[in-house]
Amino acid sequence: MAGKKVLIVYAHQEPKSLNGSLKKVAVEELSKQGCTVTVSDLYAMDFEPRATRKDVIGALSNPEFFNYGVEAYEAFKRRCLASDITDEQKKVQEADLVIFQFPLYWFGMPAILKGWMDRVLCQGFAFDIPGFYDAGFLKNKLALLSLTTGGTAEMYTKTGVSGDFRYFLWPLQ
Repeated sequence: MAGKKVLIVYAHQEPKSLNGSLKKVAVEELSKQGCTVTVSDLYAMDFEPRATRKDVIGALSNPEFFNYGVEAYEAFKRRCLASDITDEQKKVQEADLVIFQFPLYWFGMPAILKGWMDRVLCQGFAFDIPGFYDAGFLKNKLALLSLTTGGTAEMYTKTGVSGDFRYFLWPLQ
């Protein structure tokens, strides 16, 4: 991994948590291997998870009816997205590997991370139609999920009380 650029998108409120420790170890180990590591600590950044009109700088393409997906796509093309979004897009673009570090909340990612994905991975930047999934603009990026469950491995199997974790992580993967 020497010389590679790594982005860790970290979504936990407490630096002393298991997630915080996993992030810290990843930064230390990857740096030791010669990687350049950038961390987007979403809680420390007070990252805005809500996709709103404020994400578009300037005029809307349709001021009569606000459609976030359409407006974000048009704003991306015009380079008129809010700076917090474009800053994160730049980090993703520059990274060879993106690691998502988070706790599992109600069988999904924390809202702040979901909001990061909603706002940062917009049409035009991460995908187009057609041109998503394996044909998306980030298809050559490596990504890794590092998450904690607060339960045992047996709980997240096909016969476990919580069900097979592969199914509820499918959209994220």
